[in-house]
Amino acid sequence: MFHAPHPHTLALFGAVLAILAFASAVGFALHLRVPAGTSSPTIENLNARIKAWWVMVGAIAVAFAFGKPGIILLFGFASFAALREFLTITETRRGDHWALLFAFFVVLPFQYWLLWIEWYGLYAIFIPVYAFLLMPITAVVRGDTTRFLERVAEVQWGLMICVFCVSHVPALVTLPIPGFEGRQLLLIAFLVFVVQSSDVLQYVWGKLAGRHKIAPSLSPSKTVEGFVGGVASATALGAALYWITPFSPLQAAAIALVINLMGFLGGLVMSAIKRDRGVKDWGRMIEGHGGMLDRLDSVIFAAPIFFHITRYFWTD
Repeated sequence: MFHAPHPHTLALFGAVLAILAFASAVGFALHLRVPAGTSSPTIENLNARIKAWWVMVGAIAVAFAFGKPGIILLFGFASFAALREFLTITETRRGDHWALLFAFFVVLPFQYWLLWIEWYGLYAIFIPVYAFLLMPITAVVRGDTTRFLERVAEVQWGLMICVFCVSHVPALVTLPIPGFEGRQLLLIAFLVFVVQSSDVLQYVWGKLAGRHKIAPSLSPSKTVEGFVGGVASATALGAALYWITPFSPLQAAAIALVINLMGFLGGLVMSAIKRDRGVKDWGRMIEGHGGMLDRLDSVIFAAPIFFHITRYFWTD
């Protein structure tokens, strides 16, 4: 069912669309300045990223238009795609087939069904407790003990980051915040916009002023200057967006700082996994952005923290 958007939602998306339109114009102007017969990888990458952002913002806007059902379906799909990407780089065996089927077609939909019925007491522990116990049981009945611990741990870790952590984004719509009824979707907008802006601004600051590598063995493109400038800018942006949240400007800034730091650290963790498996990107789902996990890596680590901070301090 289509839901009439809140005026704050319309204002926020209007601002985002204006920024994207300006970025597209800048990207087009830079492209025209490239001499004929040559190419600029940096400008091409910038324009690919802008195009991808148009697609992603459009998908989120459609989901918002359908309210809670749209958001749960969108992030349920995101979890499915992310889990598929994650398990693609793991070394599975025939003995894992039942466990994988159980993960994709039982655990994942059940987690999102719990969100639909808003059963917090179970969706908060279903994967880290019950699925963690059931996954090795599902695998062990096949009798394949070769690298058993490694194989089970990989599937469990995939469920944690791709399903459990991601599901905390749509879980925000279930929070009963006094005086904020009917506007919980804006919490999702705040989380995604602030954390993703931090990624973009770290990239921009790194290109403008980056000198010192912050984690060269994990992500050679990340710099100290990019990290400080990006996190500080995105934190200021979070404070400026306090009006779409139940937070004061100072509270919004503090929460934005926390989720930006978690997003940055999450990106490093996900980069470490990619380096370990010898891959550059998680996939090719989104032109200019790699796979679903390449876009969600920061949100994965920020979402549970944001959810529980908000739930603990702002709900009854």
